[in-house]
Amino acid sequence: MPKHIFLPCRDGYQLAAQLWLPHDGTPRGSVVVSSATGVLARYYARYASFLREQGYAVLTYDYRGIGGSRPTSLRGTGIRWRDWGAYDFDAAVSWMRQRDPDGLLVAVGHSIGGFLPGFAAAATQVDRFLSVGAQYAYWRDYDAAQRWQMFAKWHLFMPAVTVLCGYFPGRRLGWLEDLPSGVALEWAFRRSRLEASYPLHERDEVLQRFAAIRAPILAISMSDDEYGTPPAIRRGLDYYRNSHRQHVQLSPAALGMQEVGHFDLFRERHREGFWQSTLEWIGTGHNPWPLYEALVPEAPVTVELAADPS
Repeated sequence: MPKHIFLPCRDGYQLAAQLWLPHDGTPRGSVVVSSATGVLARYYARYASFLREQGYAVLTYDYRGIGGSRPTSLRGTGIRWRDWGAYDFDAAVSWMRQRDPDGLLVAVGHSIGGFLPGFAAAATQVDRFLSVGAQYAYWRDYDAAQRWQMFAKWHLFMPAVTVLCGYFPGRRLGWLEDLPSGVALEWAFRRSRLEASYPLHERDEVLQRFAAIRAPILAISMSDDEYGTPPAIRRGLDYYRNSHRQHVQLSPAALGMQEVGHFDLFRERHREGFWQSTLEWIGTGHNPWPLYEALVPEAPVTVELAADPS
């Protein structure tokens, strides 16, 4: 079982978190796992436990407004999507780096959890990043076959219900967890350029914070992911212009599955496959999937790895 702790954020908010420590010996490194939007940290518990078994110290945490970090009422909290990076991820990295100032520190992020590090000043302390289906949900990037259905769900219905209720009651609807209104509305009205939702005088600072990150990024997506399509992955990676970026798109067949989608890679059925492969990147920085191209700002490239790479 993990040790339950509270992470102090720079603005005074306290986050519920779980620290997973190896049973024996000094950890071989530290890993921070960041969730998808509206997903509880406990969803990643089995993956965190797996990493602990491999000798890593692992931190999982609930963003403000979610799970154990949820206030009594979500109405009027003022919590925004960007706060999950600027304050929450920032706190997680700072706390883990303080525990081990000189050791390996890797960030694993799912969906928005793989994009939001760019908001955090402390992200420059991370040695490398592994993102899984990481994007920020710009509607034109959704899979073409489902785009209009998803647009109606997340960009029409969600903001309307959020305005009516003062927060998004996702749990009641069976759509993820409840979301603070600022998170739901920032998602619903996201423009093609992230910085366009900021006042003019703040935009350069936002872009510079992403550009300050120089650690390498390995971005993994699935060919049947309706959110993390190649355009969505590229749109997010382009902000990390000073990092060495690699994007590998896997097919379900490559993992011995019929379907995987946006959420499945953190389920335990991937322990001996995908999870085992991530250890190579986490531990050594070597891409475990041999077919890839390094993404550069001028010419982003995506290579799809199918069932038979040869």
